[in-house]
Amino acid sequence: MLTENLFEKVLIEPVREGADEIYIVSGYASAAMAFHHLNTIRRNLKKSIKANLIIGMCPSDGLSISNHRAFQQLVSEEFPEQFVCSYLINEPSVHSKVYVWKKRNELFSGFLGSANYTQNAFSKGQRELLDSCDPEQALSYFEKLIGDSIYCTHSEVENYVELYNDTCYPRIKRERFKEQGLELITSIRPDLADLPAVRVSLLDNKGNLASRSGLNWGQRPELKREPNQAYIRLTASIYKTNFFPPRGVHFTVLTDDNKVLICTRAQENGKAIETPHNNSLIGEYFRHRLGLPSGKPVTKGDLIRYGRTDIEFYKIDDETYFMNFA
Repeated sequence: MLTENLFEKVLIEPVREGADEIYIVSGYASAAMAFHHLNTIRRNLKKSIKANLIIGMCPSDGLSISNHRAFQQLVSEEFPEQFVCSYLINEPSVHSKVYVWKKRNELFSGFLGSANYTQNAFSKGQRELLDSCDPEQALSYFEKLIGDSIYCTHSEVENYVELYNDTCYPRIKRERFKEQGLELITSIRPDLADLPAVRVSLLDNKGNLASRSGLNWGQRPELKREPNQAYIRLTASIYKTNFFPPRGVHFTVLTDDNKVLICTRAQENGKAIETPHNNSLIGEYFRHRLGLPSGKPVTKGDLIRYGRTDIEFYKIDDETYFMNFA
C-alpha cells in the first residue's frame, strides 16, 4: 500500500521503467493536474506518454466551466496527440480512482485507491493511499465506462454535462484569509462577493511600470527574447501567504473575458505568476486587452488609458482562480 510520494511512485516511476500510456478513472480531476503530470514527464524525463482520462462524478456534480475549457485546450492545443479526456454522462456516477499503465501496448501495472487525479490528492496537503491491483481488471473497468462517457471536445458535450459557473462552487471561508492579513476585495459582482480575493498592482513599488520586467519581461532584445514574454509580479504581502499554491504547483486561471490560462508561481519566493509552457501568453493576453500590437512595450500610460493599473484574483479552490481585469 502506498501512502507517500504518490505522484512519483504512481505517475512518474512507471514512465522511467518504460511505460508509455495510462488509463485513468477518477471521480474528480483537474486540468491543472493533467498539465502538471504531462509537462513534468515532457520537461524532466524528456519523454511523452498518452493519457486517457474519464471523469466519473459529472452526472451528479457537473463540471466547472474553467476546468471544462482547460481540458478542451489541453486536448486541442497543448497535448493534441497525448491527452484524451471524457466525461461520464450516465448515472450512476463513478467515485472510483483507478490508474492503469501500458508499456508498448502491453499491460504494465495498475493502482487503485482514494487519490483523485488532482494536485491536492497527489501532494502532501492531503492523506491519500493507492495500492497495486490487477491491471487487466482495472483496464476492463475503464473500458466498461467508455460507452457511458462523452469526449470533452464533442460538439454536443454541453447538452450532456451540466457546466457550472466556477463562482457557484463551494467557497472557501474568508475568515481563513482575514487571519493572514490579506486585503479583502469587495466585488461589484454578486457571484464573486463571498470569495477570498487579493488585488495585485501591475506597477512597481514606486508606482511605475517596469520597462524590462513584469509585463515587459520580454523587452530584452540583447537576449533575443520573445517580446511578449511577461509575468505578474506579487508583493511580499501576497506571496508570503498561502493564497496562491506553492511554487511548482499548476493552477487554472479563468479571466473575466472567458479566457483560460494554466499558471504557476516562479522566481525567488514564488514572487511571479507565469504561464510555464509559454511565457508569452500573459504578455499577449494583456496587450490584447489594452489594444496594443503584439510585442509592443507596455507603458503606464497604456494602463491609465485602459482604466486600471491593477488586477484582482479570486480564489475558487486550491487549483482554480478567477482573474478580473475588467
